[in-house]
Amino acid sequence: MRDDQQEELARLAAAGDQAALEQLLGAIRTSVLRRCARFLPCYQDAEEAAQDVLLQVARNIGRFEGRAQFSTWLHVIIANCARQTYRSLKRRAAEQAHALPPVDVPDPRTTSVIAGSRLDLLDALELLESSRPELVAPLVLRDVCQLDYREIATHLGVPEGTVKSRIHHARGAVRPLLAPQF
Repeated sequence: MRDDQQEELARLAAAGDQAALEQLLGAIRTSVLRRCARFLPCYQDAEEAAQDVLLQVARNIGRFEGRAQFSTWLHVIIANCARQTYRSLKRRAAEQAHALPPVDVPDPRTTSVIAGSRLDLLDALELLESSRPELVAPLVLRDVCQLDYREIATHLGVPEGTVKSRIHHARGAVRPLLAPQF
């Protein structure tokens, strides 16, 4: 589906057109899963996050104002849902670690460079969010979702220079957390 068609469906769905919403959800399903997989190394986890994204889109499409492109709005939902899924998985793993006898589960950081890098990034974003939450969204939208500065500025409602500054500070903050530990 072309971007302009997707934008039109989003506009119609935001205005309450249920058929447009159904068509929109069907059109974005595959790309949502692919984008969630950029964050989460395990396919089942990415599927869980993708389902959350589709649910959030369906519930909140009325809030889509068209100020930014639908794809930008969607990227934000994807990033938030993927990060929330990761937090939930970490919490569940910690709770289960105390309730069950130890199971020999391979650590993705030692079995896959890509999976380990994604987990390291999610951990770094979580730490950054606890100290400088305003830096997280610009960094994720630029470096993970690969949006341009103008789109990010429009979505966040801040000047483009502010976006660039926040990305610069965010990268500086997460760089030491992502450096290889030898």
